[in-house]
Amino acid sequence: MPIPKELSLTPEQLDEIMLSSWNMRVATIGPADRINLTPLWFGWGGGKIYFYCRGQKVVNLRRNPVTTILVDRNERFPELQGAMFQGSARVLETPEDEAADADLEAVRWQMGSKYAGGHGESVEPKRNDSTARGRHWRWVVFTPARTVTWDNFKIAAASGVCEAVSRRREGSA
Repeated sequence: MPIPKELSLTPEQLDEIMLSSWNMRVATIGPADRINLTPLWFGWGGGKIYFYCRGQKVVNLRRNPVTTILVDRNERFPELQGAMFQGSARVLETPEDEAADADLEAVRWQMGSKYAGGHGESVEPKRNDSTARGRHWRWVVFTPARTVTWDNFKIAAASGVCEAVSRRREGSA
C-alpha cells in the first residue's frame, strides 16, 4: 500500500534532505542477481543523484543499470524521514561524458563543499575534481523513474489518515 500523500515530503523538504544528508545507500544487481548494497556520498542536481565510485558498483551498473537508492535520516520511528528512488544509473565513462552532463559541474561544487576535508571540516568552497580514471573509477548519474518519500513527523498531525489506513489494512473500511 502506498504512503499517503499527506505523509510524504514536500518538494522543498526533499531538496533539503538531499542537500544536507551525508550518506545514501545504493542497491545494484550483482553477479547471479545478488543485490549489492553500499553506502556512498552523493550529490543532488537537476532531480538526479550523482556519485563517484569504483569496483563492483561500476561493474554492476555497466551490466544492468537498474538501481534503487535510499536516503534517510533519524533513528526513532516517529522521526524518520526519507526518500527511496527507483530508476536507472548511467556510468559516465570519459571526461568528455562528464563535461557533457549539464548538472555535474554544480554537483562537483556541492559535493566538494559538503565533504570538504573528508568530513566537512573546511568552510572554503571546494570543487570535487574527481574524474574517470583507470578501469573502474567513474562518476555515475542516477535518474529516478519512481520516488517514494515519507516524513513520520507528520503522522501525529495526520492521525485521521493513519487510522483510515489501519482500517483499510484490517479490511474494515
